[in-house]
Amino acid sequence: MGKRNSSLSQLALQKFKKNLWGVLSFWFIVLVGLISIFAYVFAPDDSQNANQMHLSIHSKKPGFKVQMLTIPSHLENDQSFFSMLFFGTENTDTEIPITNYKVENEQLVYTEYASDGLEGVIKQIPLTNFPEGNYQKFIKEKRFPFGTDKYGRDYLSRILIGARISFFIGFIAVFISLVIGIFMGSVAGYFGGKIDAFIMWIINVTWSIPTLLLVIAITLALGKGFWQVFIAVGLTMWVEVARVVRGQIISVKEMQYVTAARALGFDDFRIISRHILPNIMAPVIVISAANFAAAILVESGLSFLGIGAQPPMASWGAMIKDHYNYIILGKPYLALIPGLCIMLLVMAFMLIGNALRDALDVKG
Repeated sequence: MGKRNSSLSQLALQKFKKNLWGVLSFWFIVLVGLISIFAYVFAPDDSQNANQMHLSIHSKKPGFKVQMLTIPSHLENDQSFFSMLFFGTENTDTEIPITNYKVENEQLVYTEYASDGLEGVIKQIPLTNFPEGNYQKFIKEKRFPFGTDKYGRDYLSRILIGARISFFIGFIAVFISLVIGIFMGSVAGYFGGKIDAFIMWIINVTWSIPTLLLVIAITLALGKGFWQVFIAVGLTMWVEVARVVRGQIISVKEMQYVTAARALGFDDFRIISRHILPNIMAPVIVISAANFAAAILVESGLSFLGIGAQPPMASWGAMIKDHYNYIILGKPYLALIPGLCIMLLVMAFMLIGNALRDALDVKG
């Protein structure tokens, strides 16, 4: 039996490898996952939530560059390495975009950047503010590959860090939906009778409520926030899993290997967990891939409505909300870039779901 299972798994893997779009989607999802985990390593602005604001350079086009003066605060940063790696640096220094500078009477005289051809304010700061008076290393040219948002933040950094929410909400929402859905579906399908009728009533009531409306209700009950959205989305996606598991168990619970397990005196929990579930996981895996995509879309919708991830946290949906009006102001890329990211990630999960469906189809 073990060899047969191994050979079936190998056949499914071989079929999956032959699906070009499935393989490409898999590696794209792996890439997004690595970016999500190590976002602050890749982001040009590694401050927490990439929230360095420079209002004087707001809404600049991709490729914009400017001289950036950093004024050190002389405050010690006691963050641990892992905190900076996964949650960003607590940046206490002040960054100021400038157009030019010079040194006069032990003072650094600089002109602040001003857009639209205006003349910036001229200010000065003592050279003693810089360690050993070495001001040169605190003035660097900074480039913004994706431009800046309406608050003057580095848009590329916000996109990279925003991937974290959209990616991980899929994992957490699918995990919650699998735990609840497999339990409810298994109990309903295996025991039947009044238990099945009661669980199906719960499923039908939950199914009849529009997903976005139910998520909004749960989010408002739990409160606005990062984890609340994850839990709310997960609590609305178990229904499909439960229906699939219930239907699969009903179709296999009278098969010979289940009858043999009962004859050997195995308890119901062991029969369900060790004998039935491993043989019905193929459709559950496929529907989980679809739920990944649905969770990303729901979270984006919630962020667009303002009840998802809260500012200054970066989220692709919130970035569209902040910049959708720029579509008619000649800067549509501010809304299109996060929209394209959502589209590519959702498409990748849908394509990998289709590839898994074909690979796990024993009739194929």
